[in-house]
Amino acid sequence: MAVVTVTDTRRAVEAVWRIESARLIAALARMVHDIGVAEELAQEALVAALEQWPESGVPDSPGAWLMAVAKRRAIDRFRRQERFERKLSELGRELETQQVATEPELDDIGDDLLRLVFTACHPVLSAEARVALTLRLLGGLTTGEIARAFLVPEPTVAQRIVRAKKTLARKNVPFEVPEGAELADRLSSVLEVIYLIFNEGYSATAGDDWMRPEMCAEALRLGRIVAQLAPAEPEAHGLVALMEIQASRARARTASSGEPVLLLEQDRGRWDRLLIRRGLAALERAGALTDSPGPYALQAEIAACHARAPTPEETDWGRIVALYADLGGAAPSPVVELNRAVAVSMASGPAEGLALVDQLAGEPALATYHLLPSVRGDLLVKLGRHAEARAEFERAASLTGNERERALLLGRAEDARKRS
Repeated sequence: MAVVTVTDTRRAVEAVWRIESARLIAALARMVHDIGVAEELAQEALVAALEQWPESGVPDSPGAWLMAVAKRRAIDRFRRQERFERKLSELGRELETQQVATEPELDDIGDDLLRLVFTACHPVLSAEARVALTLRLLGGLTTGEIARAFLVPEPTVAQRIVRAKKTLARKNVPFEVPEGAELADRLSSVLEVIYLIFNEGYSATAGDDWMRPEMCAEALRLGRIVAQLAPAEPEAHGLVALMEIQASRARARTASSGEPVLLLEQDRGRWDRLLIRRGLAALERAGALTDSPGPYALQAEIAACHARAPTPEETDWGRIVALYADLGGAAPSPVVELNRAVAVSMASGPAEGLALVDQLAGEPALATYHLLPSVRGDLLVKLGRHAEARAEFERAASLTGNERERALLLGRAEDARKRS
């Protein structure tokens, strides 16, 4: 008979927490109407598991065990508050009718998780706070893990989370899924948070690594949850499609030394065909729900053009130019126009692309955006203007916070110097 050590049990508790924490916090938040209190109760249940499971063993239904303990802690907490009578009877009746081994209804789990997603991503919070709170409550990440992912001090992340929970309580943000006209704006906030997490993993803004795959994986997991819980929302499927297709390139985006490999130079045989198929399927679901695709679905269509092309030369650049024009109409942005200029350069030549890039030179939003001089440098190289290209690559290198990307840009500047 195998001996189960305290270390083994602790690992089991940590694994259960990763799986169950979001559902646990979501269900508790529905009961106590306060995300901060819900997380505290869930943490208290986790501590109880760490204390008891090494001796008693992991229960058959660990999620239900944690829920029962958390509910008992909620009753103890309300005993010490003026609202004792109402809350005690409400929670007590629910606890009496539910055995520890009984799992919550699947519909309740889905509804609670969706409420938690919309609350954690509420627009009263800053983007940084929404990201941190979402990773904490829905991803089950510790403050240390979130801090390492975004290369910020752990106390900074902890402060963001504490302030976010206080803001939600102070603003009396209801623990509910918005309805009617409010739903579109609130869903946009949720999807924005998920895509911010994905992008930080896909192209790290700072640090020594070009990619952080664990962040991409977490964003994909959250995106899939939202798409499953809100199956009638086309942009939820559009975002999943976009992330699936982009994530399919992960293995090809870095060389064996860790150096970045740009899209047109990637070995497409290393692209993950399963993720591409999943992405195309999600894109089809999004298309079936609307005749007017939103920004995420349009970006997914662009990604699909690359995924369908066996080689860079076979890419339908004319289609991509048209899609960027549609995207510019749906979500106007200088970054979209910069990407459209790249597509135009591929479809109609570098001179036409450069003319569009030069029109963006005065955009305040792009003043410190390293990809503007990077794109300009690439187009100048294609036009044989190597001395000018070198200056652009050096400027781009000075603007990026990612060490891998900086090395790539400085290498391109050196190549341009040699050719000039």
